[in-house]
Amino acid sequence: MAPLARHLPPHWAARYDAAWRLMRADRPIGWLLLLWPTLMALWLAADGAPTLHLLGVFAAGVWLTRAAGCVINDYADRWLDGRVARTRARPLVAGELSGRFALGLFAALMLVAFALVLSTNAKTVAMSVAALVLAAVYPYLKRHTYLPQAWLGLAFGWGIPMAYTAVRDAWPPAEAWLLLCANVLWTTAYDTWYAMVDREDDRRAGAKSTALLFGDLDIPIIAALFALFFVALGLLGHRAALGLPYWLGLVVAAAFVLQQFAQGRSRHPDDCFAAFLANNRVGAALFGGVALDYFARAA
Repeated sequence: MAPLARHLPPHWAARYDAAWRLMRADRPIGWLLLLWPTLMALWLAADGAPTLHLLGVFAAGVWLTRAAGCVINDYADRWLDGRVARTRARPLVAGELSGRFALGLFAALMLVAFALVLSTNAKTVAMSVAALVLAAVYPYLKRHTYLPQAWLGLAFGWGIPMAYTAVRDAWPPAEAWLLLCANVLWTTAYDTWYAMVDREDDRRAGAKSTALLFGDLDIPIIAALFALFFVALGLLGHRAALGLPYWLGLVVAAAFVLQQFAQGRSRHPDDCFAAFLANNRVGAALFGGVALDYFARAA
């Protein structure tokens, strides 16, 4: 049950709990997968010393935009979720909440996120418009393209150039776009694991995903995406002149990636989902390497 729900009247408690689940607030994995690359961008842009104000703005903004993305995703996927075993109990499909409520909640979450961005600078505010478009368009892509995971990488990673702009009050440098490219590769890889969980249900329902596009080549292509991801991070480390802690973070992250293939190579839905979840450790290792690198320089 959602926090504080037991203290509300039963009718309101039920709606509050349903809204909490609609935002996936009970499942922090999505928020964390957005948070790690955003924190990396803040540390790199600020030379290891981002302000508490920007940390608060981007941590809260990541939570709000991820929650809003989940809401609009479920609104757009009402035609699909009832046909997929894993998603049949989601609040909109189950009739716990209305589509109109979902749209209102999406708008409210994005407005609060936008209010946070207003406390930064004009360039960051301008870039936030693209974030709204990316979040709103993504849920509809699985009807029309087999590559919604790549678009999700853009949506999940847009906080990277925004973080650079917020810190420096200048348009993002090449370093920011390199980190964004790495994030697109990473997100496409781990969200393909996620899509493999529902592959057969999606096939029957007519939804599209990289899991269906890659077919029997899914695991080799995921491996290639991860390899390119680490190449991009290596180029980033060279360009930003990062030291030993960063490279050790890459080694630890690579070890966590290898564990994913040990889990997901069976292609069983439970194993693919475990491989997806393991990416939280990948992100934590990468951010840890960046943070420790700047800490070692300051010590």
